[in-house]
Amino acid sequence: MALAARLADAGYEVIAGSRSLERAEAAVVELRATWGDRVSRLVPATNETAAVEGEIVVLATQWEGLVDTARQHAEALAGKVVVSMANALVKQGRQFAAIIPEGGSLSVQVAAVAPGARVVAAYQHLPARELGDLAVDMHGDVLVCGDDAAAVETVCEMTARMPRLRPVGAGPLVNAAGVEALTAVLLTVNVRHKIHSMLEIVGLP
Repeated sequence: MALAARLADAGYEVIAGSRSLERAEAAVVELRATWGDRVSRLVPATNETAAVEGEIVVLATQWEGLVDTARQHAEALAGKVVVSMANALVKQGRQFAAIIPEGGSLSVQVAAVAPGARVVAAYQHLPARELGDLAVDMHGDVLVCGDDAAAVETVCEMTARMPRLRPVGAGPLVNAAGVEALTAVLLTVNVRHKIHSMLEIVGLP
């Protein structure tokens, strides 16, 4: 729900989906108790409702269930911009290691099981805790990968509406493999140095 809260705070009407309506309602109630009117645009729903009614669909499930979720709702996702933001990784002691899935990335797998969707990879490397904490002034770059130029532009525009997050086009969807794997590196750096670093690319205008 972290990105959902951030997008609602940025002014978007957000359908917050879950496998059960009760879980979605509980999550939204908790967010409203914490952030009040800042997340008043959050509406709880099932995943099925979110897939059918959402104009832009963000797959924010745990990575182990991401591809199955996309497959289950493939028909509803056809023709829509679908954002894949999961990373396949495992924690090993105080560090994280990337798991390279078949096809190179989870985003590529989502595109394979939902061939009618306009899949874009983004937000993988944003720290989840800080993303969901609206009191944190997040600033950094968001790498956006996709094969559909219009879909990539849509996600870039959505990202730019969140204060101090700068979208950066990062090439075709296959490049998501590098972004997903990089997340394990960033998480390890943050844990080792007890920081909450963000990716920032220098030299861009």
